[in-house]
Amino acid sequence: MAYWLIKSEPDKYPFEQLVKDKKAVWDGVRNFTARNNLREMKEGELVLFYHSNEGKAAVGVARVLREHYQDPTTDGDFSAVDFAPVKVLAEPVTLEQMRAMPKLANLKILKQGRLSVSPVTKVEFDTILAAGKTKL
Repeated sequence: MAYWLIKSEPDKYPFEQLVKDKKAVWDGVRNFTARNNLREMKEGELVLFYHSNEGKAAVGVARVLREHYQDPTTDGDFSAVDFAPVKVLAEPVTLEQMRAMPKLANLKILKQGRLSVSPVTKVEFDTILAAGKTKL
């Protein structure tokens, strides 16, 4: 199983909205690296939900419901993926906290801050869950 991190601006689509909606189409990704990461996601894989710009913190865990398909917002070569919420983190894990954790030294969000969809290792995923005082 692979693990992922997706970013959303909380004023556009917060994790609380995903919880309320019960599922969401993740579309509108126009960065080719992020698009390729979406295409790698498999049904059932777990995803950290990160609030960007405001808050700058991992706030929840989601699951891939539907693997990539043509992004309905474009007729270009872009993909969408469907997600469902799994759990709100008991405590948000801020970007500042992540930067201070040696186990997260290679976390993509720290290296490529503008990338909206990125892989994380199992160790990185588990480290963020532990920091967020959350068990799945």
